[in-house]
Amino acid sequence: MENCYVINNKFFTSFHHIHSSDDKLPGVDVFVCTADPTLEPPALVISTVLSVLSLNYPTDKLSVYLSDDGGSELTFYALLEASRFSKLWIPFCKKFNVESRSPEAYFSKNFDAQDSANTEQWLFIKKQYEDMKKRIETVCNKGNVPEELKNQHKGFLEWGSNVTKQNHQPIVQIVIDGRGTNAVDSNGCLLPTLVYMAREKRPDWPHHYKAGAMNALIRVSSEISNGAIILNLDCDMYANSADSIKEDLCFFMDKKRGHQIAYVQHPQKFNNITKNDLYANASPALNQVELPGVGGFGAALYCGTGLESLETRKDDKRTVIELEEASKVLASCGYEGGTQWGKQMGLIYGCPVEDIVTGLTIQCRGWKSVYHNPDNTAFLGVAPPTLDIALVQFTRWSDGMFQIFLSKYCPFIYGHNKIKLGAQMGYCVYLLWAPSSLPHLYYTIALPLSLLHGIPLFPEVSSIWFIPFAYVFLCKNIYSLAEALTCGSTFKAWWYLQRMWLIRRTTSFFFAFIDCIVRQLGLSQTTFTITAKVVTDDVSKRYHQEIMDFGSTSIMFTVIATLALLNVSSLLVWVLKMVLWGLEYKAMEMLMSQVLLCGLMVVVNAPVYEALFFRKDKGSIPASVMFKSMVLASLACLVPLK
Repeated sequence: MENCYVINNKFFTSFHHIHSSDDKLPGVDVFVCTADPTLEPPALVISTVLSVLSLNYPTDKLSVYLSDDGGSELTFYALLEASRFSKLWIPFCKKFNVESRSPEAYFSKNFDAQDSANTEQWLFIKKQYEDMKKRIETVCNKGNVPEELKNQHKGFLEWGSNVTKQNHQPIVQIVIDGRGTNAVDSNGCLLPTLVYMAREKRPDWPHHYKAGAMNALIRVSSEISNGAIILNLDCDMYANSADSIKEDLCFFMDKKRGHQIAYVQHPQKFNNITKNDLYANASPALNQVELPGVGGFGAALYCGTGLESLETRKDDKRTVIELEEASKVLASCGYEGGTQWGKQMGLIYGCPVEDIVTGLTIQCRGWKSVYHNPDNTAFLGVAPPTLDIALVQFTRWSDGMFQIFLSKYCPFIYGHNKIKLGAQMGYCVYLLWAPSSLPHLYYTIALPLSLLHGIPLFPEVSSIWFIPFAYVFLCKNIYSLAEALTCGSTFKAWWYLQRMWLIRRTTSFFFAFIDCIVRQLGLSQTTFTITAKVVTDDVSKRYHQEIMDFGSTSIMFTVIATLALLNVSSLLVWVLKMVLWGLEYKAMEMLMSQVLLCGLMVVVNAPVYEALFFRKDKGSIPASVMFKSMVLASLACLVPLK
């Protein structure tokens, strides 16, 4: 980690220098991507947009681009509303040094208006935001924008009767032209540039999911503002720290190493983590130990939230309409035909985790990357509030990363003699998530079945050969617990993490492994699943009460329930044998390790049994899943092993 520390030594000096010389700062283009107005509500998206519009950065050098892969007039309408509200929100944030810069996050805090420097203004801004949010949600609930609202902006002319999510022309609308003297806030200060883009979609053309959207944004932004730095954010990942861009620029502007750095990566942190992190989304050890360790080799993984360095800014005297028309060509389906976009230019195509593989290719060209985890969290997102969504997310990640390992981009091959061996190994820790499911599935199945049939898998407890097994088990878990507690977790959070790793490895990783192998055999194509960012009130209530939600008929829940039933059934049968018929001491000693491990599996799966047999709420396991799990567990118990 020496490389990171050398850069950090100059951090504070550079930060004060940047604050005192705004005229020397580069132009920054912020990319926010959304793809579905139902799964990613426009009200959530525009809160992220407003958070970056109000950052402490010269407004004439800040441009914000919203890529709408859903091509929805609802999202465009929400952006228009946000552009009007920004005239109040930006000066309010800068006057009172608001943290965080997302109005949704800021006004949702328990805040006493009496403590504000200007109570009347605080209440006024809050009311304006709530009114705007209500208008957006009303239009979204109707499913279309009323004609009287469409008449307020020429951009709505783009949405004709033939426009659908997967079939529409390129749409580029400069909502705020930051170059013009008319684009000012309520204090008369210049506003940042704000652009809406929906790249062209046609049924017969591949669109390459988020990677395609990002590449279209790179081209469109180069035509309009051409910032030297790009900040890439998911639609739910709002700016929490007002100085986040300036802090990251310290790395790029470092006199010794700045010219080597391609991007600065931030950890994924969330604003809705429960007290004990029910679904292990926070991963403090990952953010504080593992990823900084890989970053120490100058190879921080590109995980979608961070700054990238590009070419310099240019001045452009063209009108808004001229810029929009020129940009539409760059956002068209046919523009990339016969070019190196998606291969040698922009983000790499053909992989569900386009950010990881793109970061690897950048590093293999000689560039360095920095992992930056500031005390004042720069960006905060929304963690999956249900088990189903969390598992789908990990399925996509592990599928895409295993696909990288099996492709020409395998770090041990593509990165040979280009990045350090430690970086190659660091990548493969995550790229091999999917195949790691096989030994875990074997043990979760073989352990209870061998106990059921009286077949020992481990040495007797009194044997000297039992010591290595006990040593590995104890050391691994003691170290894991100590690491978690050192990183700020609670014991309960560590326990939940162990449960989630077990569930992920036997479901998400396994299905990702199957999907990836099938794709490698040419039997299917790459897909991209969008995870929902909002849930119903009752689901949210269970989440904050730290009650696991199994209210889905997902095949993953069938696997989870089957393995849980298999373990508890085998343990109960062994106990009955011991009580009713008695077992010789020798036989008990031979199986004692399996009894303990099987008992541990039962304790870990306690919420599953509760959801199967005791809970009556909508988060319990559906009857159909319970029936299939019981049948599968019964069939497994009948399999002869001798």
